[in-house]
Amino acid sequence: MSLPALSFAGAPSPSPSPSQTTAPAAPTFQDAQDSATNAASWVQQNWSTWLAIGLRVLLILVIAAVLRAVVRRAITKLIDRMTRTVEAVDGTALGGLLVNAERRRQRSQAIGSVLRSVTSFLIMGTAGLMVLSTFQINLAPLLASAGVAGVAIGFGARNLVTDFLSGVFMILEDQYGVGDSIDAGVASGEVIEVGLRVTKLRGDNGEIWYVRNGEVKRIGNLSQGWATAGVDVTVHPSEDLDRVRATLEAVAEQMSKDEPWNERLWGPIEVLGLDSVLLESMVVRVSAKTMPGKALPVERELRWRIKRAFDEAGIRIVGGLPAAEAVETPPDATAAVAAPSVYSNTASPQSEAASPIASPRPAR
Repeated sequence: MSLPALSFAGAPSPSPSPSQTTAPAAPTFQDAQDSATNAASWVQQNWSTWLAIGLRVLLILVIAAVLRAVVRRAITKLIDRMTRTVEAVDGTALGGLLVNAERRRQRSQAIGSVLRSVTSFLIMGTAGLMVLSTFQINLAPLLASAGVAGVAIGFGARNLVTDFLSGVFMILEDQYGVGDSIDAGVASGEVIEVGLRVTKLRGDNGEIWYVRNGEVKRIGNLSQGWATAGVDVTVHPSEDLDRVRATLEAVAEQMSKDEPWNERLWGPIEVLGLDSVLLESMVVRVSAKTMPGKALPVERELRWRIKRAFDEAGIRIVGGLPAAEAVETPPDATAAVAAPSVYSNTASPQSEAASPIASPRPAR
């Protein structure tokens, strides 16, 4: 006899086994085919746009690279032509006097470096902006940020910017160069190196000055054009002026014929006349136009020759303070006599104070 099956409504149903859970559906071939079809349709719809953008970017980069190479090559040829012209002129006698090859070479190299850097920055910067605009990127925020950053950098490094700009204009205007003797206000000496930020000077004592180009407010170039050698000859006022002038002119004529002074003198030595007349002296001014930087040697040689010529002619040269003449004074007759003493007078207060005190006598 079989018992009927009993069921309890409130009893929980048994949980399914792991083998009975539903597994995720594996991608079918139809799904893969649909994905490939969608990708192909997307590529088919956008390939022309991407191809056009890529070709445009490639064209911009190629044109920028070619333009940059052409401009740099043109600048290099221009600098080389300037250098060859300087070397050709430097081989002549006039070029040896007027042209400094090292100065011109450094100046040409500095100008070429600045021009190449500026052109490269402009060409490649413009190409970069054009590439960004090709991808439809808004350049207004980028340019505004670059402007703000440029202003901040300009304020933070204003001394560096000032030095750089001053150096650029100094080189372009050819204010001074290597080998020139200049007075820059803050320092003076011979220029040994010219840079866009710093100029190196060799001082009179051998020291090297590093002068920032932005600190130079004025420049006195002693090596451009010509220099003036001036000598002041001080003679006694009783000398014959015609004889003094004739002697100076003879010295000037002879010096203008001798080597190497005939090359260093760019004009005749002139006796300008009396520069001043005093009670004990008179000054005659002699001047000559010389090569740049050769004024001091010419002045020294001219003084040497004038002194020798004046000694031969018997012309007295005076100058400075007159020497004090020694005056003989007669000997003092009272020097060996001692001064009178107050103690020689017995009635003087000093004698009375120095005399012994008498002791009082006892009373009887």
